[in-house]
Amino acid sequence: MERKQGEVDHLELDRPIPLTDKERVMIQDSWAKVYQNCEDVGVAILIRLFVNFPSSKQYFSQFKHIEDTRELEQSSQLRKHAHRIMNAINTLVENLDNSEKMASVLKLVGKAHALRHNVDPVYFKILSGVILQVLGEEFPEDVTPAVGSAWTKLLATLCCSLKAVYEEVGWTPQSASTG
Repeated sequence: MERKQGEVDHLELDRPIPLTDKERVMIQDSWAKVYQNCEDVGVAILIRLFVNFPSSKQYFSQFKHIEDTRELEQSSQLRKHAHRIMNAINTLVENLDNSEKMASVLKLVGKAHALRHNVDPVYFKILSGVILQVLGEEFPEDVTPAVGSAWTKLLATLCCSLKAVYEEVGWTPQSASTG
């Protein structure tokens, strides 16, 4: 079955696959275009996440009860978090050749989300799928199927790295229910 641009099989996000040099360049080139509109794209990603996966809002006390998407789009807290997400992705994309820097960033993100926010790590996989969809839809000339495939490989690696951080800090689903 043919996959539409921007669609992702969540099973593809279960294992890391090393990027080729060409894929690194494709990711960095496409990201340069995306990052020019980082706040709007970040907001679009979070809105899509909340609309398609309403359970994800449980981790955001500031706006988990806001149902109206226009009101969500105007939320300064949502915009701040969207900006943080986009900046974290930007740091990772800028450091695709620096595995130590990538590991450091992912460790900080993973620990914060596991220990401070008690976010179930499955949401990183869900968010990755949403990121792929939004990038494919909003930037069809830049995020071609080949570029989308490279992004899928990168996001799979990120999900696996974050899962490893969760395991390292001893996160369990039960620990999330205590927060």
